[in-house]
Amino acid sequence: MKKVFIITICLLSISALVSIRFFRSDLFYDPLLPFFKSGYLTAEKLPAIDHFKFLIHTSIRFWLNSALSIVVLVCLFRNQEHFKIYLLIYGVAFILLLVFFALIINYYNSGFHLMLFYVRRFLIQPMLLLILVPAFYYHKLQNKA
Repeated sequence: MKKVFIITICLLSISALVSIRFFRSDLFYDPLLPFFKSGYLTAEKLPAIDHFKFLIHTSIRFWLNSALSIVVLVCLFRNQEHFKIYLLIYGVAFILLLVFFALIINYYNSGFHLMLFYVRRFLIQPMLLLILVPAFYYHKLQNKA
């Protein structure tokens, strides 16, 4: 019964991550979405952005994705010590990425489009989950040997 509950929680968290991605336009302010769908490679300037609102919405989206990702990680690797590491990794990543993201937006020029794209991607999508699952699985295998 406990295993079924854990699998259900994990699947619900993954479904919520997919829902956040699916309803992103309705839930979050993101003026860069149409920018990256168009010819952003040749654009000299970013579209008009309310910087404060954009950073707040990006932060909310990051922490929603992070909370759900941490739930998935806790379901997969039930270890109290790992939970502290997850929080540390997500906290440090948030601070570094958000500062870097804000600097890129404020000082954008046409050479920064790929940097902006990838930093934004790490902030708004659960990319760390895709990195941490194999990393902790490998760690788990190494500890068994």
